[in-house]
Amino acid sequence: MSTFKKFFSYRMFIMLLTGYSAGLPLLLIGSTLQAWMKNDGVDLTAIGFFSLVGIPYTLKFLWAPLLDRYQLPFLGRRRGWMVVFQALLAVSIWGLSLLNPQHDLTLVAIFAFIIAFFSASQDVVLDAYRREILPDEELGLGSSLYVNGYRLAMLVSGAFALYLADQIPWSSVYQWMALLMLPSIAFTFIAPKEIHHIEIPANLKVAVLGPLMDFFNRKGAWLMLLFILLYKVGDSMASNMTTPFILDIGYSKTDIATVAKTFGMIATIAGGLLGGALMLRYSIKWSMVTFGILQAVSTLGFAFLPSMEKAIPSLAAIIAFENLASGMGTAAYAAYMASLTNRQFTATQYALLTALMGIPRVILASPTGWMSKVLGWEMFFVVCTVVALPGLLLLIPLFRLEKPVAKSAS
Repeated sequence: MSTFKKFFSYRMFIMLLTGYSAGLPLLLIGSTLQAWMKNDGVDLTAIGFFSLVGIPYTLKFLWAPLLDRYQLPFLGRRRGWMVVFQALLAVSIWGLSLLNPQHDLTLVAIFAFIIAFFSASQDVVLDAYRREILPDEELGLGSSLYVNGYRLAMLVSGAFALYLADQIPWSSVYQWMALLMLPSIAFTFIAPKEIHHIEIPANLKVAVLGPLMDFFNRKGAWLMLLFILLYKVGDSMASNMTTPFILDIGYSKTDIATVAKTFGMIATIAGGLLGGALMLRYSIKWSMVTFGILQAVSTLGFAFLPSMEKAIPSLAAIIAFENLASGMGTAAYAAYMASLTNRQFTATQYALLTALMGIPRVILASPTGWMSKVLGWEMFFVVCTVVALPGLLLLIPLFRLEKPVAKSAS
């Protein structure tokens, strides 16, 4: 099949839609909910603590073995759970719409936590489904379309929801968001069927211990984990401070909105699509090297911005390059992690790997504010570039390993 036909195949269309289904709930319990609470006069301290409702996203690997082990009696091993979680999300988002944050704050927190749990569970199943219906050579493109669908859904539940909130009550906004989950259910029913010859874990013990034994019995398992931890760390550190950096060197909030956010989002989506298309022609290994180098070089570009004359075209060029490279790197990164999973334990292994992937974003990027104050902006971005090098260097021993994952369970 040609690259063009693969790009516009029905499978890829479904990948885009599953990304939409995964991305829609996230901001409804994040920044959009914060805006609703602030509008209703909820105390800022309480709003800050609401970040804790997102804990299920970091702990989803704990119940992922249940989704590997148990199959519902309809639509197959993955699509059955997908429909259930999508329906539960629609119902729980509608339930949240019936509450008043000012008077029902505890109930709002409970419903937000429930939405996070159903959303994280859906993520586990969607990641497994993507791995199981795509051949290895299409994982890059499929992953990039999934991520882009996720980002587009965040525009719906973020920017579009905030726009609606200026026109209609917040309760109606959340009811619209609940209704916008329903197309996901319809498309799940007509999505491609999963592979049926994959052996389901015989019992819960196998479902829990099997993924760990399968992974750590491979040659170079710890090297793979270290690579996953380090590959995006420089990019994550730089991204964490991009907004305060741009403001600090004299650009306005409007510049950030028009260039860094809108234009940057377009460049990120384009990078994901370009990266996925290139991976149809070239290997995941080639893609990780090439896109990783581009990520590092694009991060270094920010170090030159403070010494340049303030100009929107310069800002746009550097941000577009960085976001394009980041989108390409993310596509390769997601495809590589998917390729490491054994299809018998896809849900659990992918949930564990994505939990590890989140560490640089949450923990290793936390001291970046202090670093920028001590080092200055130019040296800070130079350090971010240098920090990206260990992940790239790990690719050398990784490439010497044989293909790390079996196609079927033992």
